[in-house]
Amino acid sequence: MLITFLGTGTSQGVPVIACTCDVCLSHDKHDKRLRSAALITDSGGNNILIDIGPDFRAQMLANNVRHLEGILVTHAHRDHVGGLDDIRPFNWVQQRNMDIYANSEALATIRHDYHYIFDYHQYPGLPEATLNDVSDCRPFRIGNVEVVPVRGMHKDLPVLGFRLTDDDGSRMAYITDMNHIDKAEQDKLLGLDVLVINALRKQKHFSHFCLDEALEVIAHCRPHRAFLTHQSHEMGKYADVEPTLPDGVHLAFDGLKINI
Repeated sequence: MLITFLGTGTSQGVPVIACTCDVCLSHDKHDKRLRSAALITDSGGNNILIDIGPDFRAQMLANNVRHLEGILVTHAHRDHVGGLDDIRPFNWVQQRNMDIYANSEALATIRHDYHYIFDYHQYPGLPEATLNDVSDCRPFRIGNVEVVPVRGMHKDLPVLGFRLTDDDGSRMAYITDMNHIDKAEQDKLLGLDVLVINALRKQKHFSHFCLDEALEVIAHCRPHRAFLTHQSHEMGKYADVEPTLPDGVHLAFDGLKINI
């Protein structure tokens, strides 16, 4: 299984428009962050996208992605679903609807915000999507991967993370925009090769894990390796923060590829 970090920034990305802080003015490529998304390529070459934010088109072009077998949506905030209209080229190339997997809350928002996709129409060229409700968190398959949804809270909004197990035995999970996971759900994150988890900044935040909280989850789950994503400019420069992290824990950055 291959993980490609397409974006590792928060809702505003890094640099933030009009900001003159040291991080936003940094020339280090590790400090340039598009909105968070990841591409998972399984042992059979199938591509699974996690979140489809407003940078989706640029991310697909930059990584030369030619096909997508499904999209896992953590929640329907704009920085995680704002690129949905741009599935149209994949519809054309693959000659089928795009399968989207999310909880009922996210699907309701997608249906509302992108109503023109799901209303009756005969206008050619509109996006074509099939919405799959995975609120029950039962395992399902995409390509060579079994996917198990993981429930969490983004303040008062129910969101999903995802545990993915490839037929080749590799195991990873992706958690973002959470600030709480019940212990029973955390236990779904045991025995992982790689855990990806959000860490917005060092200071506590009302709706996202801060650095210390993310490290607590990592310490409980004990993955072989962990990578922090959905970082704001308030986290600090990559070069300053990365050396301070515990063994086996790293800051993710745009373009990073992890082979399991």
